[in-house]
Amino acid sequence: MPKLKTHSGAKKRFRKSASGSFKRQCAFRSHILTKKTTKRKRHLRGEAVISKADHKQIAQLLPHA
Repeated sequence: MPKLKTHSGAKKRFRKSASGSFKRQCAFRSHILTKKTTKRKRHLRGEAVISKADHKQIAQLLPHA
């Protein structure tokens, strides 16, 4: 059986947390930031947790995580 390869797009976007769930960066923080309020940008700084429904798909893309 061949080696399992990690999806290169997924390894740049998701990290596994200590509890076993996956974390991701919040969207809408890359450009056109002048019209967004400071509060909105501040809340987008943190990381979000992947929902339970998507956990299985992300785990398949990252077999060694």
